[in-house]
Amino acid sequence: MANKGPAYGMSRDVQSKIEKKYDDELEDRLVEWIVAQCGAAVGRPERGRLGFQVWLKNGIVLSRLVNSLYPDGSKPVKIPDTPPTMVFKQMEQIAQFLKAAEDYGVVKTDMFQTVDLFE
Repeated sequence: MANKGPAYGMSRDVQSKIEKKYDDELEDRLVEWIVAQCGAAVGRPERGRLGFQVWLKNGIVLSRLVNSLYPDGSKPVKIPDTPPTMVFKQMEQIAQFLKAAEDYGVVKTDMFQTVDLFE
């Protein structure tokens, strides 16, 4: 992915609105829940929107989260031994998570899209 330069005009206004909506307290609650559900092995993100996004971006934390909802022996998402570094592999991992979440019962309109973690 290419680096993005500074936003101007309408793009800056939209980005500013997105950043104002970000809830640090909700992030803290989500991190605590994910760590409680998956265990300390998932680590913790750097604080803030970008740190949280990077933590979820390769799909491993999300895969561990959805797998934690299933009993041993019936985990829906295969987790690779080493975290994927190539973008298309990361996107595949997230797509597996989204499929498993939908199969679990999460309504499709309540889910994000894979590309949301890459923008």
